[in-house]
Amino acid sequence: MLPLLDASLSLAYAGASIGAGIIALGAGIGIGRIGHAAMETIGRQPEASSKIQTGMIIACALIEGVALFGVLVCLLVTTK
Repeated sequence: MLPLLDASLSLAYAGASIGAGIIALGAGIGIGRIGHAAMETIGRQPEASSKIQTGMIIACALIEGVALFGVLVCLLVTTK
């Protein structure tokens, strides 16, 4: 028989799940905006595509790092 979860633990699980979802959604939107802007800029200046692509990849990596850190914090809240 499973022990009953107290209300604070249930709220921690719910909050962490919602937080992780919001973080993933924000990262997806941010990376999408970066990709959109980079493709528009490459369309206007094709000769600068290598510099634009490098900057885009670095920015996407930074966003992914922050998103991963946020998701890990949410997971740590649930295992507290």
